[in-house]
Amino acid sequence: MSEVYDLLILGGGPGGMAAGIYAGRAKMKTALVDKKGYGGQAITTAEVENYPGFGRGTTGPGLMEAMARHAESFDCEFIRDEIVEVDFAGSPKKITGRKDTYFGKVIILAPGAEYREMGVKGEKRLRGKGVSYCATCDAEFFEELDVVVVGSGDAAIEEAMFLTKFAETVTVIVLHDQGVVDANQVSAERAFANPRIKWIWNSVVESINGDGIVENVTLKNLKTGELSDYPTNGVFIFIGTIPKTEFLKGQVELDEQGYIITDNKMQTSMEGVYAAGDCRVKYLRQVITAAADGAIATMAAEKYLHESEGFEKQVVKAVKPVVLAYYTPCDLKSLEYAGMVEQIVKDSKGSLGFLKIDASRNELLTRRYQISALPCLQVFKEGKAAAVQAGMMDKVQVKDWINKSV
Repeated sequence: MSEVYDLLILGGGPGGMAAGIYAGRAKMKTALVDKKGYGGQAITTAEVENYPGFGRGTTGPGLMEAMARHAESFDCEFIRDEIVEVDFAGSPKKITGRKDTYFGKVIILAPGAEYREMGVKGEKRLRGKGVSYCATCDAEFFEELDVVVVGSGDAAIEEAMFLTKFAETVTVIVLHDQGVVDANQVSAERAFANPRIKWIWNSVVESINGDGIVENVTLKNLKTGELSDYPTNGVFIFIGTIPKTEFLKGQVELDEQGYIITDNKMQTSMEGVYAAGDCRVKYLRQVITAAADGAIATMAAEKYLHESEGFEKQVVKAVKPVVLAYYTPCDLKSLEYAGMVEQIVKDSKGSLGFLKIDASRNELLTRRYQISALPCLQVFKEGKAAAVQAGMMDKVQVKDWINKSV
């Protein structure tokens, strides 16, 4: 087996790199695996003006480069490879790439999302020949030319503004009524005030046309049904994203759109596997929210690793039966009960092990063994859960139950 990392991060966007920074600071042996190295979608964004501490003039590539160097400074290892298969069932968890196989005790999924295609005639044929999904990458090729932007969300409007630095005119195709866009108000007002931006309302693109390169688009008016050809040299498409989670089907729970379902600690449906960034179900997909996800996921993963390794050593690999007493400090009776059980185990003269578990802090065990009612006792024998008993018992009953269970 190859070396085993404490943490493997799958994806090098802001969520993955923030995870790498936090993991490095926690002294976890960490590797980040990404096909392109790092950057995610953010590296294709021309300007990032809403990341705290980085004002106007901040570029996506510049911010991602800074994050990568920051993660590297905390010994996060960057690996260029494309993940093709994962197996989270075993321990350690197995990640198969095109170049190599990797093993991690815990995993953070941060594969991000990719641009959604319109699916219209000519889109695939003319991709790279006037059709683009990245203004940062391709804007300079359209200097003093006319281009079309499809979409009206934050990304579409921000990229339309960026394109005006190069293109002669930028025409935004919007399916809504006049004046209605999906972008935030600040971006919308800036775009409406820009003399180089034109607007076509209540319309969608039916096809992208051209002999070898883009020459025009066929538009359909949604109110009249009328079709018309609109001349343009380029088509920039910003109509949302699709999560890059195809390789995770059957491994973690996904919603109907393919986004990863997590709790507020970024925990997925699979124990020891977390998710961060645009790949997960969330309200806002931005650089700052991805970075926050990465920080939360890493702190939760580090706690999980500490608890699981401690449990493995103290309970699973114990040579004698171990009695666990679950309690909560909010309930003094459960705390006193755990103390009584501890004394009973001590009276066994070394034939039993004992572990007191604060159920309010140890979510790993309460979730894994479905401990819901407190106080609760559990016996492990030969590394496996042998018996569980919820509720209060007197001293004699506890002794009898332990004797029967071991």
